[in-house]
Amino acid sequence: MKQELVSVIMPTFNAGKYLVDSIESVLAQTYTNLELLITDDCSNDDTRAILKQFAQQDKRVKVKYLRENYGPGIARNRSIERAKGRYIAFCDCDDRWMPDKLERQIAHMRKHDCALCSSSYFICDADNQLTGVFLSPRYITLGMLKRDNKIGCLTAIYDIKRLGHKYYMPAIRKRQDWALFLNILKDCQICYCITEPLAYYRSHQDSVSSKKFSLIKYNVNVYETVFGYTRLRACLYFLFIFLPTYCAKVIKRNSDSKRYLTGKGGTSA
Repeated sequence: MKQELVSVIMPTFNAGKYLVDSIESVLAQTYTNLELLITDDCSNDDTRAILKQFAQQDKRVKVKYLRENYGPGIARNRSIERAKGRYIAFCDCDDRWMPDKLERQIAHMRKHDCALCSSSYFICDADNQLTGVFLSPRYITLGMLKRDNKIGCLTAIYDIKRLGHKYYMPAIRKRQDWALFLNILKDCQICYCITEPLAYYRSHQDSVSSKKFSLIKYNVNVYETVFGYTRLRACLYFLFIFLPTYCAKVIKRNSDSKRYLTGKGGTSA
């Protein structure tokens, strides 16, 4: 079957420590018809030198540079604007994909005739040691995603041919990926998932999502931005719907991770 172009979206900012592994994991996909659209968010380390080297070595790597630091949402949008593929996929500059990730997910999307797909993923630390696993449900509806984000951005793929080239990260500093997937699910209703892990999410002290407490106001902001809730209604929804659901997710993830790591002996990713 013909491989239709996949546009892989990657924002970068001072990512030199992990960037090579992330880019190589994308370029090593068994599904080869892809473009890696990188927008650098005004890095001041060796990130730009690494990007220039990859762009020279592989024509699929296409890099743009921002003159100011705007945050990952704006950087992703600049890449989405340039996308020429039928499919949009995401990989952050400190995460990694398994070699057959794209091939398996696009086959899954064709099988289920769906416009949005995600998968389970492993969690590792800064030294590539496995610390956990997030096991995705078989499908995710708008109602499920509204209660708590269950789509790992590094595993998400959506189909522009079915949905249109109209989805961008909202203009909020954090949690833009959750807001984006909520907007997509408003239209396509369901995200079909692969329950096996297909990627490695890196959790370290510099990652945005590692600072959970500081994200509270951004979670509330998602309800205001996506659903038009008042601040009071958004806060109440966060306290009485989001938090209990999130806590249940953490408990399940810890249980799944303990069981997995016990079985695997805590191997490296």
